[in-house]
Formats: sequence, structure tokens, C-alpha cells
Amino acid sequence: MSTLDRIKNVAVELLKIEASRINENSRFVEDLGADSMQSIELVASFEEEFDIEMDEDAALGVKTVGDAVSFIDKVIAEG
Repeated sequence: MSTLDRIKNVAVELLKIEASRINENSRFVEDLGADSMQSIELVASFEEEFDIEMDEDAALGVKTVGDAVSFIDKVIAEG
């Protein structure tokens, strides 16, 4: 399963939205409706899903699904 698909699955589960609403340009807050608490929960869920540690401040700067894919792939590559 691709990084994008795994991110979508986490977002669907956490934000209780339809997968069809999510694409690489979707913004977590503006388009998908994540509030500040859910943004923190998304970071924690991504860490769990990918078994990685993410710098929370840097991770909270990720605004779109595509940004999250790039950020997570970079963390994995550096791992």
C-alpha cells in the first residue's frame, strides 16, 4: 500500500470523512475539517501507522495530504 493510501486511511478513520474527499491537494484543516486537536492526533496516528518519530513542530507545518506524503517518505528515508 502506498504512503498516500495509508495517509488517506488514517484521515478517514480519524476525521470520519469519505475517502473520495481526499486527494494530494487536500488541506487537512481547510478542506478536510481537522481542528487543532485532530491535527495533533493525525501526527500521532501517522507515527503509529508508519512506525516513525516525527518532529511535532515540523509535522504540524504540513498543510496538505501531498505535503504529508513527502514529509513521511523523507522521515522514512532518513530512518
